Amino acid sequence: MTRTSGASRRAAVSSLIGTTIEWYDFFIYGNAAALVFGPQFFPRTSTLAATLAAYGTFAVGFLARPLGGIVMGHFGDRVGRKRLLVLSLLLMGFATCAIGLLPTYAAIGVWAPVLLVLLRLAQGFGVGGEWGAAVLMSVEHAPAGRRGLFGAFPQMGLPAGVILSNGVFLAVSASMSRESFLAWGWRVPFLLSAVLIVAGLTIRLKLAESPEFTSVRARNAVVRSPLRTVLRTHPKALFLCSGASIAAPALGYLVLIYLLSYGTATLHLSSGTMLAIVLAGSVVWLVAIGVSAALSDRYGRKRVFLAGAGLTVVWAVPLFLLVDTASVPLMVLAVVIGCTGIAVMAGPQAALVADSFTAEVRYSGSSIAYQVGSVLGGALAPIVATALVAGTGTSLSVSLFMAALGLVSLVSMAALTEPKPTTVKAATAVREAP
Repeated sequence: MTRTSGASRRAAVSSLIGTTIEWYDFFIYGNAAALVFGPQFFPRTSTLAATLAAYGTFAVGFLARPLGGIVMGHFGDRVGRKRLLVLSLLLMGFATCAIGLLPTYAAIGVWAPVLLVLLRLAQGFGVGGEWGAAVLMSVEHAPAGRRGLFGAFPQMGLPAGVILSNGVFLAVSASMSRESFLAWGWRVPFLLSAVLIVAGLTIRLKLAESPEFTSVRARNAVVRSPLRTVLRTHPKALFLCSGASIAAPALGYLVLIYLLSYGTATLHLSSGTMLAIVLAGSVVWLVAIGVSAALSDRYGRKRVFLAGAGLTVVWAVPLFLLVDTASVPLMVLAVVIGCTGIAVMAGPQAALVADSFTAEVRYSGSSIAYQVGSVLGGALAPIVATALVAGTGTSLSVSLFMAALGLVSLVSMAALTEPKPTTVKAATAVREAP
């Protein structure tokens, strides 16, 4: 068994904690969009229009994610991964705390939704650069033969962030009346982000730079224009990795964000019940990511990913059939199996996408592929689902939409050649001062 160095463990744990914080920031916005932002920031519209407008601001964050991936990927491939980890965390923290202090439409009129959109763009830009840096710090520090498992640590930050954000929302909403929660209580989860940011920065500033980037710099192999280089040298990998990255975020946001609104507005369940159901699915998601990633190191990342994509396609129709029963145990079963399929894709995804690009352009290539897939899948998923149910009157349309997205990622992954990673011994890394 390969011995895990202290630097490898620190990089993995830092990526997990940091991405948990950033996804906490990202998903408390999603929770607020589903439960609060409609009446607070878009009050002069119908209930459906307000919901769509709130989801629209959620989607805006995705539009900034490819830009964040391109800009931070450029500098990450030129000056290093570590500095961009710190920058992305600061940007997300500032935007999230500012949303918690933002006046509503009743106080400042149209400027409220305008500022909300701008802050959401800042959140999206930060997340766009975060994923690539966190994944590469974990993967490029990983011992030989364990890149799948180590790459899964930042992937586990997503369900961990969901658990944390939903847990905080659940605790805050349960501690006060609905009127108080809508008036001011929803701000508490956003402002708590400041404490988490300080903890995350303390950890990230102590990390060493990635050994593989250190090797690139030592060989004077840093490229002048990473984006242009990756488009010229890795077009097939970029296209297929983008396609493979569509299903997991899309299905994840349908389960984590859309179901909150669907359960409360259509099935007339309490927001606390829906948050608890999503929490149960997220716990399974967290564990399944680690298990599937470990299996991918043994049986192949592509094979494991395809199993997860296949499960999401098969489970799309049963998921909503069970959800529509409004029976909490059956809803938990639906969400748990749905989250398992997503997790089995997400577990091997990080290392698979990262190793599809050479170290010189890996930050740019992996960030762009992942974020383009997230935009094409995740950005519009809640909006499309809301519109489909409103237009067809049945959740079957959402199930078919989910199955189609799963097929896109399944076909893309089937066409992708599984990379054979080359590693750089940790001894070549030069530790940077914090």
